[in-house]
Amino acid sequence: MEDLAQRYAAGTLADVIPSALAGLGVDGERNPLGLPAADRVCVLLVDGLGWTSLRAHADAAPFLAQLSARPLTAGFPSTTATSVASLGTGLTPGEHGVVGYAFEAGRDVLNVLGWRRHTGGKPIDLRERVVPEELQPRPTAFERAAGAGVAVRVVGPRDQRDSGLTRAALRGGEFQGVHALGDLTAAVAEALKHPRSLCYAYHADLDLLGHVHGPGSTPWLYQLSYVDRLAETIAGSLPAGAVLIVTADHGMVTVGERVDYDAEPALRAGVRTVGGEARARHVYTVEGAAPDVRAAWRETLGDRAWVLGREEAVTAGRFGPRVAGAVLPRIGDVVVAARGTAAVVRTEAEPRLSRMTGQHGSVTDEELLVPLAIARA
Repeated sequence: MEDLAQRYAAGTLADVIPSALAGLGVDGERNPLGLPAADRVCVLLVDGLGWTSLRAHADAAPFLAQLSARPLTAGFPSTTATSVASLGTGLTPGEHGVVGYAFEAGRDVLNVLGWRRHTGGKPIDLRERVVPEELQPRPTAFERAAGAGVAVRVVGPRDQRDSGLTRAALRGGEFQGVHALGDLTAAVAEALKHPRSLCYAYHADLDLLGHVHGPGSTPWLYQLSYVDRLAETIAGSLPAGAVLIVTADHGMVTVGERVDYDAEPALRAGVRTVGGEARARHVYTVEGAAPDVRAAWRETLGDRAWVLGREEAVTAGRFGPRVAGAVLPRIGDVVVAARGTAAVVRTEAEPRLSRMTGQHGSVTDEELLVPLAIARA
């Protein structure tokens, strides 16, 4: 099993905004990705646009295919919540602490995208009990940019304006809520009218169709072509001297075999609660049971997953080169990353998620690698 430390060292999503800020001339920012100098920068994040899928279906995305592009590592878990936090803060998961789609935060398993209790009855908004700015207290890259005099705009779905993830990872920029591709494009064009400006824009629909129909399916391919047109339109509207950077938060696989945690006694023995998602699980154990739980999951899943204890996962560089002391308890006592196309579902506790055709979160190239594509005006 691959140690991820080398991948983090070679460049990840956490390096994108700092590299862009260095190109904008912000003092103290590093540029490990070697991004070009520019006085106006748009970073477009396409949810679910994996590098391997993009290369396999380049004919559906001719504009993106002809750009100067290379693969970039998203980080682990390869999931939206973690990746958006990495991009927005310029920190790796072990530092910013958003260690998955759902993880223990105090007495709750926090669903980060909804900032609510993950399972168990009526959804409860946790923004008052698990304050986003306290869960992720480090300054974001956008706060650093704004402090250096850069005009920062965050463009995304309007219902994300005050979401927990926006407050934790994307604070510092002026938020502009949008409805569809048309006003997203217009919002980017407006943001880049300002000299020395940075615009972050997010588009989610490719990920949605990947979950429903699978990556590479006919609906997914049509959506990829629309994403390609979106990127081409934004690039065509760039003012002189501006740069468009297209990247993503994760790729995706079409799930084959499903192992149902809710129906497998061997997986539940000694387990207090479970977080994460089908391809990347945090398993929290009763006191003293972690070694037995790890052994049971290894025996039950066999070659369908990599199963590590918490310290093993940290040592293997799963969450980056450093894990802060406050972040360590959020990581499961046992950390599970699916292999191949397997998934550990929860048909009772997570019925909708368990049915999804496309899934992500693990450390396969299909999930972990995302594009870094650059267009210059």
